[in-house]
Formats: sequence, C-alpha cells, structure tokens
Amino acid sequence: MAEITHFYETFQPTQYDVYLDVNRETKQIAGKTSITGEAKTQTVSIHQKGLVVASVQADGKDVSFTTDDKADAIRIDLSQTGEVKLTITYKAPLTDSMMGIYPSYYEVNGEKKQIIGTQFETNFARQAFPCVDEPEAKATFDLAIKFDEHEGETTISNMPEARVENGVHYFDTTVRMSTYLVAFAFGELQSKVTTTKSGVKVGVFATKAHQAKELDFPLDIAKRSIEFYEDFYQTPYPLPHSWQLALPDFSAGAMENWGLVTYREAYLVLDPDNTALDMKQLVATVIAHELAHQWFGDLVTMKWWDDLWLNESFANMMEYVAIDALEPDWHIWEMFQTSEAAAALQRDAIDGVQSVHVNVENPAEIDALFDSAIVYAKGARLLVMVRALLGDDALRAGLKKYFAAHKYGNATGADLWAALGESSDLDVGAIMNSWLEQPGYPVVTAAVENGQLTVSQQQFFSGEGKEVGRKWQIPLNGNYETVPQIMAEKSITLGDYAKLREENGKPFRLNVGNDSHFIVKYDETLLKDILDNVEALDDISKLQILQDLRLLAEGRQISYAEVVPLLPQFANSKSNVVNVALYQVAGNLRKFATPKSDEERAVQAFYDKLSADQVARLGWKPKSDESNDDQLNRPYALGATLYAKNADSIAAAHEIFVANKDQLASLPADTRVFILLNEVKNFGSQELFDQLLKQHHQTSDSSYKEAICAALTSTPDAKLIAQLIAKFEDADTIKPQDLRAWFRGVLANEDGQQAAWDWLRNDWQWLEDTVGGDMEFTTYITVIAGIFHTPERLAEFKAFFEPKLNTPGLTREITMDTKVIESRVALIEAEKDSVNAAVAKVVD
Repeated sequence: MAEITHFYETFQPTQYDVYLDVNRETKQIAGKTSITGEAKTQTVSIHQKGLVVASVQADGKDVSFTTDDKADAIRIDLSQTGEVKLTITYKAPLTDSMMGIYPSYYEVNGEKKQIIGTQFETNFARQAFPCVDEPEAKATFDLAIKFDEHEGETTISNMPEARVENGVHYFDTTVRMSTYLVAFAFGELQSKVTTTKSGVKVGVFATKAHQAKELDFPLDIAKRSIEFYEDFYQTPYPLPHSWQLALPDFSAGAMENWGLVTYREAYLVLDPDNTALDMKQLVATVIAHELAHQWFGDLVTMKWWDDLWLNESFANMMEYVAIDALEPDWHIWEMFQTSEAAAALQRDAIDGVQSVHVNVENPAEIDALFDSAIVYAKGARLLVMVRALLGDDALRAGLKKYFAAHKYGNATGADLWAALGESSDLDVGAIMNSWLEQPGYPVVTAAVENGQLTVSQQQFFSGEGKEVGRKWQIPLNGNYETVPQIMAEKSITLGDYAKLREENGKPFRLNVGNDSHFIVKYDETLLKDILDNVEALDDISKLQILQDLRLLAEGRQISYAEVVPLLPQFANSKSNVVNVALYQVAGNLRKFATPKSDEERAVQAFYDKLSADQVARLGWKPKSDESNDDQLNRPYALGATLYAKNADSIAAAHEIFVANKDQLASLPADTRVFILLNEVKNFGSQELFDQLLKQHHQTSDSSYKEAICAALTSTPDAKLIAQLIAKFEDADTIKPQDLRAWFRGVLANEDGQQAAWDWLRNDWQWLEDTVGGDMEFTTYITVIAGIFHTPERLAEFKAFFEPKLNTPGLTREITMDTKVIESRVALIEAEKDSVNAAVAKVVD
C-alpha cells in the first residue's frame, strides 16, 4: 500500500505491554511488545527503526508482515479491521548515539562504569519498541525490564515500580501518554527524595561520581516548582512521583519525560558551595522548564509536531514565571531579556527564518524545528506579550479551562487561544496568528513629521530582505496615553508632538518594558530627547536602547559608527542587563578590526576604557556581601580587561593562579574560568595543558569542566591546538555531547580557526555518523555562522555547505546561515573604516 504519513490513521493503540531484556555486555536488547488498539484498515503500519522483527501475531495467531526500513515501518496484514492485539517479538541494538535506549559512560575513582537511559523525543521510541510513534497516538503503557543486573543497582521509570519477579522489574500502568514521553533508566545511582505539600514524591538521581550535596539544590527547586505549578495551573500534578535524573551522556539540555525527567549533568547537579550565580539560575530555569512541561506538553500534548511551539514556547515562558515566584531576589526576568529576547530578535531578523508555527511531515525535518531562538525564545516572548495583555487572573483561568478540556489528550494552538479568549475580552487568536503564522517582526518607526508624531510599521531585516507587505497586530506599550493598545495599521498619527511632549513631561517611548516582539527606530529629534534623559531610564530601557541601536546598525538603517561614541556613558552601570547589552555591541566591534592590527589594538584600548572602573570596583575576588548584579557583572568586566591585554589584570590573574596551582578546582567558580584562560593564553605550556586536560577527565564538576574547555581552546600554541583537535574524536577525553563547545572554542580562537575549520570539513562524515541523529546537529553550522566574517571564509562556507543543501534537516540551516555570514561580511566591508575611526576617536 502507499505510505500514509501518519500511521495513527491505520492503527490507533490504547494499551502497550512492553517487555525488554537488556544485555549491556553484548549491547543487545531482546523485546516483546503487545499493542492493543483499533485497526482502521486491513493493512496497518507500526513504527520501528533498526529492529530485527522475528514474529508478529494478531490475537495470538501468526500473521504476515514486511518491514520497510525507509519508512521506519512494519506493515502488518490483518484479516479484518476493528479491535486487535498485536504481539511483536524482536531484537534491537544498544547504540551510542544518545537516542533510543543507550549507555551513558562515567568513571568513579578511575573505574569505568555505565548507566542505561533513554531519549525518545522526537521519534526514537521506535528504536526501543514497535509503536505508533506519533504524539497523537496516546495510550497507557505497562513496562517490564530485565537486565544483566548486579547488586546495588537502581531501576526507575515514569511510574513507581510495582514488583520484581525473577529479575524482571514491573512498573505500574502509566496514564494515557505519548510514546516520546516513555522513559526508564538503571544503574548504580544515588538519590535524594522529598515530598510536596500535596503528597507528590520528588527525587533527584545521579551517578555516584557526584558528591551527595550536589543533589540538594535541584531537589529544592524541583519540589517548589511542582508546588508552584499546581497552584498556578489550578490543576494537580497527575502522577505519584517526579524523578529528575542526571545522565552523563545526553544530547539535549533536558527532556520532560512524564515522571522521569532526564538532564545533562551540567543542568541538574551542582556544588552549592562553589557554583556561580548565573549557573544556579540556569539550572533552576531548566528544572522549572521541564516541570512546566508535565502539564503543558505531557498532560496536554500537541497533536502533531507543527505545534511544537505549544509545548516549548509555553514551558519557556513558565520557567521564568515560576523562578520569579520562587526566587524573587534573582530578578530572573532580566535573564529573559538578555537571553531569550535577544536571541529571538537576532534570529528572527533574517529573511527566510521559519515562523513559530511550521508545517512539517518528514521525520528528518522534525528535529530541525527545534530552533531554540524561534520555537523556544520567540514563542516565549509572544506568550509574555499575551500575558501582559491578559493579566495573570485571565491567563490562569484560561489555562485551567484548557487543561480540563484536553487532559490526557492532544490540542492545537487554536484550542489554547479559544480557552484564553473565553477567560478574557480579547480575540487572542486574531492577535497571535499575525505573530505565529508569519516569520519575522516589525521595526516601528516613530518620527515627527510636519509637527505630528507618527508611528509606522515595516518588517525588519538584518542584511538583505524582501519586503512582502507583512503586517502585525502590535501591542505598542507606549508611555503617552494617546498610544493605542494594539496597532494593526501600517501607520498612525498620534497628534501634535510639541503639545504631547509638554503634556507628558518626558521623552516619547514605545515598547516600554521590552515585552513586545519589535524594535523601535526613533527619528533624530526623539532619539536625542531619550539620550539626553538616559539617566532617568530604568535598566531594561537602557538595555533596549543599546539593543535596538545595535540591530538597526546590523540592518543598515543607521551606521554602526554612530553607536560607538554612546557606549562609554553606559560603561559604569551596576546593572547586569545594561552590561550584557553593552558588551554585545562591543563584541561586534571586534569583527571590524583585522586581528593583530592597529585597529584591533584600538578596540582593545576601547575595551580597557569600558572595563577599567568596573574591574577596579569589583576586583578579582568575590565579596561575601556583594549584590547579585555585581556577581553577574564581574565576568563581563574580567573578560573585557583580559581581551584588552591590561597588564595589571594579566598579572593579578597570574598571581592568583600561582597561589592556587595545586587546588584549581577550589577557585571561585565565577572567576576561575578567567584565571585559567589568562594562564593558558599568556603563560601556557605543555605541562599546564596536560594538567588541565587530566583534571577535565577526572572532575565531575560540570562548571569546572566548562572552564577548562574555555581555557584550553584559547591557546595560541599551534602544537597544542593540534593536540586538542586530535582529541575531538576521542570520546574518553571529549564526550560527543560536549564536542560542539570545544569546536566552537577553537574556531573562535584566531590562532586555531583554520585547524578547527579544516577538521570539520575533513571529518564531516564522522561528525554526522556520531551526532547526526541529534536535534542539535545543525547547531554546528550555526556556530560557524556566528564566527565567520570575512569574504574568504564566506566563500569557503558556501563551497562546503551548498552541496549539502538538499540534505533533509539541513536545508533551512544552511540557507539561513549563509545569509547571516553574507550580511555580516557586507556590513563590515561597507563600514569598517568609519567604525574603526569612531573607535580610535573615543580612545584618543
């Protein structure tokens, strides 16, 4: 028969009995799966990938079947339609691809060990057991696991363990759920468990390579997050437990498997005594994100992958809502502004970017949907916009209706808008569809024309873009009463400017709070008024000024040279959000200067000017009573002073290194990376290189591992760079999950760029074989596009990647990233003289 794209159309499962016998020694799985469901056609299709099927029975009788590996299918011929129980016996391999059922490797006291875990999103459950592997095909699951077990091992899954008989672990029947959320793990694990106010057991599990205290912080955040969500959603957590598991090998950041959330170790366990504040905030938001999914994604699941945003955008917003409630002193929404909002604005300005809602069918292209800047960050920003319009009371009432109507089932974006619309007086769908269904965002131009204050919208592009007349329903968030709540027109006139300015007594501004997804271009009159009164602005508004000017410069609507002289007036801000925006602009100035030239030395002197007072104020050693902003700002100041080659800073960092050379791991986490980086760059040796690489291998502290990676990849020594690249394919030294960070570090290092780029081109097939099935595979291309900025590199990029344009899953990324580099090269070629002159003028 012709392939039906959605197998659910041929067979609708209601219940699975899954038996798995896992042999770690032989890396083989023997499986037997029974699926009860309704056959809609006489030939049904069941998903499988890499399974060797021995037999298929229907209601206990052998039936004929064929496997279609190209379609990931088993085609089964039945005598009739209707209720049937299919039983499939098969074998499957354990792989090292971090997909399906796979081993994670780690060491304890030099002894190599492994634990087995799972990763079934997006469509890898079919590698573990035959199933209808689609979000809509929800069913209940009875899971039974046997393995080559030895004493002291723990077995966990979505539901509590019911019993163990003859070495087989049987788990309670799950609630109705999608295949991609099934999960289990076993091995030598330690754990800490607590209970929420409503009686939900919450636990954190990790290998015994970690100190027990590393489980305390995540346990506290997980417990309080579940309690928060039960209250906010007004819907109980639907399972008996919520386990959080740190896996030593994990391709994504974390995965919301229902009741058994899996994490990369760096995003779950941490040393409470020596972890930088920004890392604690990151871990907390990741945990809150995954637990938001237990309702939004797990209890109610998108009907098909085109509504992936429905899961991810909402969880991305809710992680900030939750952590803001749990840790109000962190002001976590500032992190949203510097990470999510910034990423969304950057990516969404490229012509050809995907919209938040994307039609997709090909399984190879589903993973390409996981564009973090769009589906996660932009989607979250749009929902923040909705929250601001509705208010929390209407939002919570709408969510309660949404969960009640669709629990244990599936939904679309329209279902969410309908529920939110019922609880508010707004046609939420009409407003949101203009944002979800079309790519990009507007630049809103505010200008005084013939004495009248006018506002107009047009799509914003960084680089070349084709204007096709898109319009948005924009929540303008103006600071004058005459500004309407929503602007749906191309342009509006607000009235006599002089009169309005006098009445309001303050500069005219739009998008106050920076919650709406657009940027503002003020004409000369309005911008001068804002800059003349810049000290009266709050920190988010200052960030916004720098952010919008930077983007307008990248879009060639103003000159980058105009932005340069404005930067020093923001340099001594004690606000982290202002410093993040400041150094994002300053970082871009580095690309206009040729390495090791007079122009680069001027940029370094500019960095010295920007950072000098902050370095003097903050110093190299954290203080016990300093503010959160000071803790978050120190890395920006130290990074800048080292780039500036400030002799006092280089000496200070070296002195700290020498005093602590035998206890580097105990250096304060928020300065340790700069002390190591300074040592490698300015005092490096083979001995230091070997010492740090050895410590990277031995430590289980993820933040220390990241600091060593940042330091070693910055070496200027060609011999050491060659040694480092030789380790890229050695999984015992650099885990495949961490390789992208090492590759990026060497590529961003001017002395290592050629070697890293040569490695990627020469060993692309190895990279594809190793991490090609991973949803983060395309980000290797994104990383390159974030760094390349010369005509020569652009030509090389196109020569290598254009022949791969038709590879499913790579097409959009290659197309987009070619445009990213093209627009940057064009900008630099056009403006390098004026920008370098502006930098030199500020420095003189």
